Amino acid sequence: MSGSARHDDFIARLTAHTGIVRKVAALYGRSIEDRRDLEQEITAQLWRAFPAYDAARPFPTWAYRIALNVAISAARGDVRHDGADTLDAAGDVIGDDGGTPERDEALARLRGFIAGLDALHRALMLLYLEEHNYREIADILGVSETNVATKINRVKQKLRAQLEH
Repeated sequence: MSGSARHDDFIARLTAHTGIVRKVAALYGRSIEDRRDLEQEITAQLWRAFPAYDAARPFPTWAYRIALNVAISAARGDVRHDGADTLDAAGDVIGDDGGTPERDEALARLRGFIAGLDALHRALMLLYLEEHNYREIADILGVSETNVATKINRVKQKLRAQLEH
């Protein structure tokens, strides 16, 4: 594939799945500037890795894997990050408030819960809430399906316990 065709293919695929970059950056960036920087770093890493992309595999799975690796690496390198500032950005991942006070409160509690998770579990919840199946999540995160199921169940138990209080 020529350089121009490769560039065009990358841009078309990235444009079709731009929400992946935006959502991952929203979940891991502390501020608007951090989210923009993270979006740029994810995009740059996707471009660098694109020559090795196997078109027989789903682009979203490949893109999520790279985006989450970049974001998790950035989160691990930032010892000041405690998750609290991701609360506002979590709306990009979970969705807007639903209108009723009860739904708004439930969404706010879910956002707070996700913001308090470590980097790997935030990635897991993002993919779960995006309705990826366990096999897709395992492929993206590079873990077994059993590990995904176990981690999701533990996060659900933790959420239930928190909601009971």
